[in-house]
Amino acid sequence: MKPAWSLLLLLCLSACSPNQDPEVLTLGGPFEFTSQDPARDGFVYTRLQVAESLLEVDDGGRLLPGLAHHWEVDDDGLTWRFRLRGNVRFHDGRPLDADAAVNALEMARRKPGVLRSAPIVEIRAGDALEVIVRLARPYNPLGALLAHYSTVILSPASYRDDANVGWMHGTGPYRLEAFDPPHRIRVARFDDYWGTPARIPRAVYLTGHRAESRALQVMAGQTDIVYTLDPASLDLLRRQKDVRVHSDRIPRTIQIKLNAGHPFLAERDARLAMSLALDRQGIASRIVRVPGAEANQLIPPALAGWHIDELPPIRQDLERARQLLADLGWQPEPDGILQRAGRRFQLTLATYADRPELSVVATALQAQLRDIGIAVAVSIVNSSGIPAAHHDGSLELALVARNYGNVADPLSLLFADYGDGGNGDWGAMGWRNEELPALLGRLGSERDPTRYRAHARRISHILAEELPVIPVLFYTQQTAVSTRVQGFGFDPYERNYRISQMSLAAP
Repeated sequence: MKPAWSLLLLLCLSACSPNQDPEVLTLGGPFEFTSQDPARDGFVYTRLQVAESLLEVDDGGRLLPGLAHHWEVDDDGLTWRFRLRGNVRFHDGRPLDADAAVNALEMARRKPGVLRSAPIVEIRAGDALEVIVRLARPYNPLGALLAHYSTVILSPASYRDDANVGWMHGTGPYRLEAFDPPHRIRVARFDDYWGTPARIPRAVYLTGHRAESRALQVMAGQTDIVYTLDPASLDLLRRQKDVRVHSDRIPRTIQIKLNAGHPFLAERDARLAMSLALDRQGIASRIVRVPGAEANQLIPPALAGWHIDELPPIRQDLERARQLLADLGWQPEPDGILQRAGRRFQLTLATYADRPELSVVATALQAQLRDIGIAVAVSIVNSSGIPAAHHDGSLELALVARNYGNVADPLSLLFADYGDGGNGDWGAMGWRNEELPALLGRLGSERDPTRYRAHARRISHILAEELPVIPVLFYTQQTAVSTRVQGFGFDPYERNYRISQMSLAAP
């Protein structure tokens, strides 16, 4: 957005009555929603604390009690038992019991989601408040899966005959009050909540606006909290006396997904040359305005069991990058673009606007790869276009922000990205490594912490050495918060906006 238009929009917003209702919290974010189904848009409802899962996750990724106040695993690792809280009601008034929880989990198993990957033989009720899960083999990530948004527990009345959700009756401190896809959800405090009651009576989540427009709305008092800011707005927001900017590192990595089956990208040294061409330090400090965010591996530091602390930074080295490509037979044409066997080294890089910094970073990558003779065209697509292009084989490069904390234990996610022949929607494409899938499979049942850590580090080393995906930056979530919001906190696993812990100061 040009400065003149930004100023005009800010003046227009300022002329409107700001949102000073002491009973309504207004949140803004980039993600539109199309359904109430946990398998598709469930992250919105868990973040707004409408729906809850059997287990929760603390800021360090450790499992905590949720709707289940206690759980245990049999010695053989094949049977998990969850003891439900006895004083919980759904928003439709029905009490939570084991039958309702089993029904919700079975609904989750019928749809795309994390439970489909688990070796579950049976989910059943042990008694009125006990849920029993039997496995075909030991599977350590099960607890983390049962803290995922797609496994939230809903009242049986929530589901239609086709197993999709007609109306979301959860158990959280807020109940769904209005659902207006794709841009607006309104929730209201649930007075019969089993835990600590929410302080703010109502909250509204708005989406669909451009990132710079959302930033201007919080400056004008139209929105209380805005998530996922564009880098260009940060300096302006930090100068506002009635707005605070919160910067939180989260277990997400901006990375280049590439088609290793493409003839230009199949050689590991070609991928290494592309990695060495990147000025990560410059991108971190001057483009996303987060010095120190440069990534030297895929797994962020927040996931300490998988992160390699001693791995050195990746420094830009254009001379070595050019030599690696020359050794592979690439030679520059008069315009500087490389060619080999009559084919120019030109590719298309797809990215999406949901994360506003991605398009800016993509432009920087385009220029930096041009410096070593690789021509890159940037294409902005819907985020769904990237896995679609993966499946039809047309994807060449994609810049994505991969959330490694989507599940508290990243094992199931890494298996999806790299375990099935190294061919995952958001991970590797056309890349194979025989050792890595075996290690991932072994970790699923490994119960010794020392061996688990050793295998996890070996997996991280393989990914750093082979570069089936190129790391660029570790992600920092930028959030603008009105000073009238008290008690703001951010969940690094992005499961919960924690609005029930917030309050609003009087006008």
